[in-house]
Amino acid sequence: MFVLGIDPGLTRCGYGCVDTGGRASRAIAAGVITTSKEHAVPHRLAELQGEIRLLIAEYRPAVVAIERVLFQHNVRTAMSVGQVSGIVMAEAIAAKAEVIEYSPNQVKQAVAGYGSASKDEMERMVQALLGIKSPLRPVDAADAVAVALCHIAHQPAGVMR
Repeated sequence: MFVLGIDPGLTRCGYGCVDTGGRASRAIAAGVITTSKEHAVPHRLAELQGEIRLLIAEYRPAVVAIERVLFQHNVRTAMSVGQVSGIVMAEAIAAKAEVIEYSPNQVKQAVAGYGSASKDEMERMVQALLGIKSPLRPVDAADAVAVALCHIAHQPAGVMR
């Protein structure tokens, strides 16, 4: 069973697909979808929507786990992250995947063991938990894999939804 983790962003949207089917979880894919700041927001959202649709069609996740933005100092950034999250949710539901959101603190708690873990600590834990030898770049990819791992950690032993 696959979980697709998403770290939403308009310029850089991280994704990470984790397979939970074996004895241990393993990373299937990780990367970043980028859009150019030179294009208008509607065009960037449409481009991102197409890429998300392709990802979901390729990996067919049972669950799409999204990092929820709770607070942003920059209203413009918060709005665009919300728009991207909405697109991801709609595409996931259209593909019959379950959608679950996790706060940044929930992700940090599940992956690193405490809610104030740094980006570096999170990145090292993602590597350790999945046996990945080199850091995932850009870091948004590691963040997205962490969201998928958070969802896996929140499931009862032996049960995956």
